[in-house]
Amino acid sequence: MAAAFVIPAGAGALYFLVLFACGFVLGTLRTLVLMPAFGPVTAVALELPVMLVLSWVVAGRLTRGRAALAGARPRLTMGASALALLLAAECLLAVTLFGQSPAGWLAAMATPHGALGLAGQLAFGLIPWLRLLAGPTGRG
Repeated sequence: MAAAFVIPAGAGALYFLVLFACGFVLGTLRTLVLMPAFGPVTAVALELPVMLVLSWVVAGRLTRGRAALAGARPRLTMGASALALLLAAECLLAVTLFGQSPAGWLAAMATPHGALGLAGQLAFGLIPWLRLLAGPTGRG
């Protein structure tokens, strides 16, 4: 494989791993504390900004000063590979831990809280590229 793909995909894998770990902790908090108190939509709405800020910071740290990640194409590759890993991991967890079918997991995205979560996941995938558009002043 060409380095033009391997480096951004590897950065995407690291981006996914860091944010998946954070999301696992926050998702547990959302499920056990926020959902019973506020309902699913509000719980996701409270978790989402935290995850997006973490995504912004982590993407910035992973891309800062790395020439191989300086352009739009590598940043989009990084985000797309991270998003693909995230969706695969979430489907796998839904099937193995929660007994959902893949179709059930996919159907849950059509609920209001599922759609909000999916929007956040899509933003997560775009954040490495959005940081590029924000320029060097995009703090984090």
